[in-house]
Amino acid sequence: MKKMSYLTFSLNDQTYGINTVYVEEALALPELVLREKSSHCIIGSVNLRGDILPVIDLNLLFDYPRHNYSLTDSLMILKCEELRVGIIVNKTYDVKSISSDEIITEVPYNQQLSGAKEKDIIAGIVRHEEDILIVASPENWLPYAELEQFKSSEFQENGDVFCPNATLEEKAIFRERSEDLKLLNKTQDLKNFQSLTVFSLNDNFFGINLKWVREFTNIYQITPIPCCPRHIVGNMNLRGEILTLVDIRPLFNLPIINISKSSKAMVVQVEDIVAGIVVEDVCDVMFFINPQEITPIDTVNNNYCEGKIFYRQGIMNILNLSQIFQNSGFIVDQVV
Repeated sequence: MKKMSYLTFSLNDQTYGINTVYVEEALALPELVLREKSSHCIIGSVNLRGDILPVIDLNLLFDYPRHNYSLTDSLMILKCEELRVGIIVNKTYDVKSISSDEIITEVPYNQQLSGAKEKDIIAGIVRHEEDILIVASPENWLPYAELEQFKSSEFQENGDVFCPNATLEEKAIFRERSEDLKLLNKTQDLKNFQSLTVFSLNDNFFGINLKWVREFTNIYQITPIPCCPRHIVGNMNLRGEILTLVDIRPLFNLPIINISKSSKAMVVQVEDIVAGIVVEDVCDVMFFINPQEITPIDTVNNNYCEGKIFYRQGIMNILNLSQIFQNSGFIVDQVV
């Protein structure tokens, strides 16, 4: 059965998943422009690189009460046909690979769907380590009439302050995020940008092309592989598939740290090679960069990186995954 990739996110302590086909990017929530005469769920707009996009509060769409927004909230940019819209959720997590036969289309009676409209938006449930409610295709639930009215109406701010209960420092961060999103000139084509998944190891940031990433998963029940170097951590059963875990820290002269409960495996596939790379933290599931801003790395391990770029007031190394698996002694294809 063919598997599809789903971006998982949280809302009110429940985990949801949406097909990545519809996800253009995921961002930290910026300051929004609140608009006059918005619908019950369209709360305002965001200037995303010159395009003014309507923003929907998913809580309100589900008929839940509106919550105070926080710096940890996320804004998912969805694209459905020619429509682009922002969706506010509590937090975006990672990408999971799910086959259609894993989705239970009849949501169990004991699964609480308290929002009046939530039952119409959820297509099913997946029983993984935790339940994941699968969101139906956006064309089935986006309020098209209200969105079209929003686009055609004359722009008017309502004068309200975004997040009035936030501290001055929090408001400044929201505003800085909003200004950063305007920096890219509209004439620049986002199609020429590269989408990365960003993770950390030993307080260092690494990025990997999103096209290589299948999913993220918790690490559990590792079976050691005899006579293998230390960077081959062992095998793990991932829903019936034997997955070999590797630790890339030695490539960058970083000490190997024991697996902890918070550690995750990033499942990647390069041609016929499938492996799980041990990561400490997933920083950004979908982070766009301009390839022209990538600078060379002048270290002994530069063969394993395509370059570096500024990220979160620091440096992120962009991995060359093909080079790592082919030329670094990570003979994953012989032990998987």
